Parts: sequence; structure tokens; C-alpha cells
Amino acid sequence: MKIGLALSGGGARGIAHIGIIKALEEHGIRPSAISGTSAGAVVGAMYSYGYTPDEILQIILKTSFIKRMRPALAKTGLLKIENLRDTFLKYLPENNFSALKIPLSVAATELKRGKTTFFSEGELITPVLASCCVPVLFNPVKFGDGLYVDGGILDNLPVEPIMDKTDFIIGSHTNPIDDDFDVKNVKVLIERSLLMAINGNTQKRKEMCNLLIEPPGLKKYAGSELNKARELFDIGYQFTKENFDRFSIPK
Repeated sequence: MKIGLALSGGGARGIAHIGIIKALEEHGIRPSAISGTSAGAVVGAMYSYGYTPDEILQIILKTSFIKRMRPALAKTGLLKIENLRDTFLKYLPENNFSALKIPLSVAATELKRGKTTFFSEGELITPVLASCCVPVLFNPVKFGDGLYVDGGILDNLPVEPIMDKTDFIIGSHTNPIDDDFDVKNVKVLIERSLLMAINGNTQKRKEMCNLLIEPPGLKKYAGSELNKARELFDIGYQFTKENFDRFSIPK
């Protein structure tokens, strides 16, 4: 039985994917193929490369991602996500999909065509950066003849790339909408609006999964709260561990 794992975006909340993967591993579940958007693309790349869930968490805890994002000084975005390239190269030095131990598909949104592109071969880091490139916050990423932004804009739970490669798909969704919302400022309003738009394209893909894992404890966290990494990891781990028996995952 080939298990596929689709990892959603969700900013810092995507750290819960790591805990979910650890709990699945402890029950003997290891994916044969992985797909990911945004935070899910980052986790998917690290895990597919060979890092354990605990190692990925430690990398996040000791890496100051925000400090490495310098102003872009351009009209198209506030920050340059390419400034994270050296950080990714440190942990993914071979920088190619062929170096991965588990096949991976990364979703990014191509601006000119207005379509999702799934990357699964060639250079690895640029597609991962493109998949994480939140519009307005970051400059779009140029790659080949395309201009790319966050994959979650059109596909925040990329199930399609692994459907024909696996027999059973587990969707890990870490981008819930909190129903207790207060408009505190423009930043919060923009984040909320983007989150609602992204979730609109996710419902159909949730239904395409054989199993959806969606830890309810993530709602109170913002997508920018990287300082809560260990808490987010624990939420994913504990929820999956405590509910595993009802998941009915074939082996």
C-alpha cells in the first residue's frame, strides 16, 4: 500500500505538520510520495531529504528566519524571500529534487498565466521559496520564464500531483479559520482576508483525501508565530497520536 501525504500551507502553523509526521512514523506510517504548498513545501522538502521530524524542529528552533529577510526596496513586495536561499542551502546542499529520498511535488502560483505549477524535478530550493512567497509581503520569485508567488493562492492542499502515485492519501491541513475574529488593525484584516480566500480553494481537495488530519488546536495561532514552534509541533503530534486508532490507515 503506497501512502501519499499532502501538506497544506499555514505559515508557522505548518510546523504542526512535523508533529503529525512524527506520530505517523511511530505507528509505522511512512509516505511513498509527498506534496506540499508553502510551509508544507518546506516541511516536505526537509523530510524528503532525510531529516527526522525532531531534526526539522530543531532546525526551525535555531534558525532566525525573520532576521534573514531584508527589505526588498521594490514596488512589488516588502521583503526578498530569496534572502533565505543560503539558509536552505545549508540544510539542502544538493539543491535538486533528485537528491530527495521520497518523491516530492511543490505547488507554486504562476502570476502571468494565473495557474498552479507543480515542481518535481530540477532545482529544489527556488520552487520551495516560490511556494512560500506570500503576495505583497514578498517580492515574486522569478524562475525560468515564470513569475511565482505562494502556492496556497490557488492550491493550498496539493492532492492532485500524488493521486496517480499512491493508493491512499493523507491530507495534513494546518490552516484553519478562527471563528472568534476581531478586526484589530489593517495587517490582521489583510491576513484574515487572505486566509479566507485560500481556504475557499481547499475544501474540494480535502474531500479528495482518504484521510484528513486537521488539529483543532491551531486556530488560536497566527501564521507569523514562529516563536511558538514547539507548541505547534506538540499540537500536531498529540492530536495525531491520540486519534490514530480512529484514522483507519491501511498498512
